Amino acid sequence: MLLDPMMLGFYLLVLGSFIGFELITKVPPTLHTPLMSGSNAISGISIVGALLAMVLPPGSDIAKWLALSAVLLATINVVGGFMVTDRMLQMFNRKGK
Repeated sequence: MLLDPMMLGFYLLVLGSFIGFELITKVPPTLHTPLMSGSNAISGISIVGALLAMVLPPGSDIAKWLALSAVLLATINVVGGFMVTDRMLQMFNRKGK
């Protein structure tokens, strides 16, 4: 018996969520900053993929709206990541310079 592609995707989502949660909770706090940098890089890649999904024909209207929402959410994530990184770097600047 083969799985429906939608159910297979749902199983992968649930499995990935549990594995991701377990991995993130095991990371020491000193490594959270590099982990955030990796997350921002992945968001940048998803922006490019979503832009390609919006531009490439043929596509349904739902796919275009999902791609647009992916672009918006990933952009918010990248901008927020840069703001947090800038704020963290300001903590290490010397006041006298």
